[in-house]
Amino acid sequence: MCMSEISFLSKESAICKINDFAGKGLPFLFVVDFSLARSVVLSPDDAASEGIFFDIRGITNSGKTVLSRPESGFSFTLNPVSFDFYEKSFNRLMKRLKRGDTYLTNLTFPTEIRTGLSMEQIFYFSNAPFKLLFRDEFVVFSPEDFIRIRNHSIFSFPMKGTIDASLPDAAGKIMADDKESFEHNTIVDLIRNDLSMVSTGVRVNRFRYIDRVNTNRKDLLQISSEICGELAENYLSHLGEILFTLLPAGSVTGAPKEKTVEIIRECETYDRGFYTGIFGYFDGQTLDSAVMIRFIESAEGTMVFKSGGGITALSDARSEYEELIHKVYVPFV
Repeated sequence: MCMSEISFLSKESAICKINDFAGKGLPFLFVVDFSLARSVVLSPDDAASEGIFFDIRGITNSGKTVLSRPESGFSFTLNPVSFDFYEKSFNRLMKRLKRGDTYLTNLTFPTEIRTGLSMEQIFYFSNAPFKLLFRDEFVVFSPEDFIRIRNHSIFSFPMKGTIDASLPDAAGKIMADDKESFEHNTIVDLIRNDLSMVSTGVRVNRFRYIDRVNTNRKDLLQISSEICGELAENYLSHLGEILFTLLPAGSVTGAPKEKTVEIIRECETYDRGFYTGIFGYFDGQTLDSAVMIRFIESAEGTMVFKSGGGITALSDARSEYEELIHKVYVPFV
């Protein structure tokens, strides 16, 4: 089926449309790019008619049933940027860190991948709480919440810290690592501050808990925390402002946020586009959303997987480069 070009909304138009949907208690899907310049806000049916499908914790606008998964021998190869290429950006960023311009910066790169799988197959086969298929342009299978809203309470679950689960005492190593601890603490403080701009009574409910992610290449352990606050009684009529006040997501930028976004644009070698933006679904009463990490994009006949990690003054270039590559996977075995 031939589909027309999507008309993206500006930040201001997206805020108004979100407020309108939420104020009327109407369900909608929203997708926002990293720069906040392009957004999509559509009803579930209109999104499906545009070739945009989501699956958020089992809630989906796709009626398609997956009958089988790919054979275990499916092809999946990757061609990451060279370490020397990565190190140039890393060293440029390290100068800014040591000068005190930023305390933590998420540095990312694209990795060309080759696989016999289509975007649609990756969407349906992936085992992830947050999945998005945006036509044949990109697919997301994210493990990371952005925010949840339930009964006037807002929750955020920043994810910082990844390690190969097969390493001896992997959980103990990552929990004891000074760099990983500093990185996670910094993001928790940032998200607490962000939530304080839109809610009251902000608190950390759970601090540095471990999740396991199964992938086609290896299992990973990832560290998250849970932070929450209380929204005003009339928050639905201002839901658009709430969302955009919190953007871009702190876990994929760094701290301080505004200055760090400038540094990201200086140090990264490409346009993130929708990668590290957000998407989510409002069902008329509650909202669930994700950060668009674990992201594959179609680019001039090839597939590109975008990934990265948080860099601090304690970071080691080789370790960070290897973490970037660890995150290039599809979450099914």
